[in-house]
Amino acid sequence: MFGVNRTALTAATTIADALADPQILRHEPLSGRARPQSLAGGAVGIALLHIERARTGHGDEARVHAWLTHAASEPISAGPNANLFHGAPALGFALHTAAMPRYRRALAALDDKTTTLTRTRLATAHGRIGRGDRLQMREFDLIHGLTGLGVYHLHRHPTHPITGEVIAYLTRLTQSPGGTDDLPPWWMPVGLSGEPDADFPLGHGNLGIAHGISAVLALLSLAILHNIPAAGLQDAVARLCEWTDQWRTDEPAGTWWPGYLTVEQARSLAPPHRPRPSWCYGISGTARAQHLAGLALGDTARQHAAEAAILATLRNPAQLALLPGIGLCHGQAGLLQSALRTAVDARNTAIAAELPDVATHLSAQLAQPITDPELMDGAAGAALALHAFGTGAAPVSPWDAVLLLG
Repeated sequence: MFGVNRTALTAATTIADALADPQILRHEPLSGRARPQSLAGGAVGIALLHIERARTGHGDEARVHAWLTHAASEPISAGPNANLFHGAPALGFALHTAAMPRYRRALAALDDKTTTLTRTRLATAHGRIGRGDRLQMREFDLIHGLTGLGVYHLHRHPTHPITGEVIAYLTRLTQSPGGTDDLPPWWMPVGLSGEPDADFPLGHGNLGIAHGISAVLALLSLAILHNIPAAGLQDAVARLCEWTDQWRTDEPAGTWWPGYLTVEQARSLAPPHRPRPSWCYGISGTARAQHLAGLALGDTARQHAAEAAILATLRNPAQLALLPGIGLCHGQAGLLQSALRTAVDARNTAIAAELPDVATHLSAQLAQPITDPELMDGAAGAALALHAFGTGAAPVSPWDAVLLLG
């Protein structure tokens, strides 16, 4: 769409070649996000780089198979710790993006496991709502919760009943249970870690896309764009837009939304601080969620506001300086990929003109020796963003669906 950029493609190729052999992870601890079945920090995430390159004709299936084999080298979790970023759903998503017949049987088994665990969590979530208990982060968020599982099902089998069941739950999540509580139903009684926190004695409202309501807004908007039939879906998106609009701040330096709110801020409509423009809590995530909502509702004013927010960030050196890292989650790769996805759908053609500067800076950073190979904060994710920019189009494999960018 934007034309091929050879410099970015070369930088991405250099990283992919450096990450050719899964043995580079042999010294990584087999725990937490570094485990092979982790999408964020393990082999599953790095496999996505080789999958996208193979599907665009820049890589080969042998590397894909080597990384997926390593990802499946330990028992794959389908238990309490399984989610879009770990275990059966993570590996299943990677096999889906690979789109290779050789993985059909394994993928079917992972589909079954993911559907079973999704139904178990839906039952628990509906029970919680029925009791009137407050929402917990791990119930619904993108990284650990049902929004992430919804991403899996929407892309893997959009017409399967389980996809509609997740969308129905998220729609219900936006509905006020009534009573005298003036906080929205997605308010959480915990801190930013998802655990009780003395700094947040009355909890917080999370607008981020990694752990907050922007993820729900993005997924429900994508469900509309995918023509998923669900009662009340457009009303749910409209409710989330109305709430987030309260916190939209328009400044000469650009429009922005906060990453989170305290009770005091929510009840007094006190302006919170502006977050750095990262994917997880900043413009790279919140503006894209608003953009998707605008596309879903046919709200051109919302689309324009989101595009203007991204554009202002790309043109603001002070904002770019707040992202010294390379990663998708906290760094410049997340901004580049979000801006590229927005530019593909944009009414404003100016965004595309700003992408080369971000890509050039990111390429220069990646010229340094690799210290972190992972997807979310490391070289694999940065290389994927550069590859997308270098090809001049949205990904062929839907790898950035895990970021809810498309």
